[in-house]
Amino acid sequence: MKSTPPPFAHDQTIAMGVLLTNLGTPDAPTPAALRRYLAEFLWDSRVVEIPRLPWWLILHGVILRLRPAKSARKYQQIWTPEGSPLLAISQRQQTAVAAALARRCPGPVRVALGMRYGTPSIASALAQLREAGARRVLVLPLYPQYSATTTASTFDAVAAELRSWRWLPELRFIAHYHDEPGYLDALAESIRDARREQPGERVLLSFHGLPQRNLLAGDPYHCHCQKTARLVAERLELRPEQWAVAFQSRFGRAEWLKPYTSAILAEWARAGVKRADVVCPGFAADCLETLEEIAIENRQVFLEAGGEHYRYIPALNDAPTHIAFLTDLIARHAAGWPESAAGYDAAGDAVECEARRNRARASGATA
Repeated sequence: MKSTPPPFAHDQTIAMGVLLTNLGTPDAPTPAALRRYLAEFLWDSRVVEIPRLPWWLILHGVILRLRPAKSARKYQQIWTPEGSPLLAISQRQQTAVAAALARRCPGPVRVALGMRYGTPSIASALAQLREAGARRVLVLPLYPQYSATTTASTFDAVAAELRSWRWLPELRFIAHYHDEPGYLDALAESIRDARREQPGERVLLSFHGLPQRNLLAGDPYHCHCQKTARLVAERLELRPEQWAVAFQSRFGRAEWLKPYTSAILAEWARAGVKRADVVCPGFAADCLETLEEIAIENRQVFLEAGGEHYRYIPALNDAPTHIAFLTDLIARHAAGWPESAAGYDAAGDAVECEARRNRARASGATA
């Protein structure tokens, strides 16, 4: 019987791996695809902190019967010829970061993309890095503000995959970057460029919401959002009455972080604000929550309440300033690893790789 070779070969060139992750997306804008995606997403105990048995009954008895069709219609409004906007943008980010790191790092660096839910999975991305010889892996969840629902859930998925590995890689994990100057500068530049002509009277910085109980349980997400918003507003030299923070994407009947985005926009319009600019600093790539909920649904809320001009300012996506920041963030967190060090000896590493190959051949190893 033919044996399966191990996933790591002893004569393989060693590399540094970078795993970029984001939330994920359905494979298609159809009820069936949404049902699969939502079943995985909403069953995560980091996302919904309800005892498993009653939540299973609610999820499978009610939510997965009703929500997939409604969500599919929303996805159909933003679906592109490339497919899911989040996935297409994330793939462009992966390609751009890989190219930038190749120019910056003297040693071999491999960049993979994994989604917490859906495809490509975090497990498949880690396997890809292992097959590419990555003995050191840096994980960068593209969530600027830390939350157990996103960042910690990503760590759970990474740890679950690594439990099955015989030879664990060195591992580093970037938990947040909500107050990094490069991230804040890129945000401020993006907002400033969008508002250069006919700026809105007010700027709303809208973040994804969380249940209020998460804050009370010690999740720092709310504090991170507030700090990001304050530091961006300072860079834009906005007066206190010119900007606000709000939270979107409320789900269920529980109280969530306030104020709610739709409520603030309606309040502004009723108070006589005619022009509003909205930006979502917590999203590294545009997705359903920005392109449909903010750019379409909340636009209607503002206009119907009396507003006249509404502008959604896109996420940083694969803008050069964003890619430059992500590359710098990765390089700083990888400091001290051979592939990122100025003294990395590529020629010496190649000689050692060849020596390992020769030793393997001489011993008849099947590595």
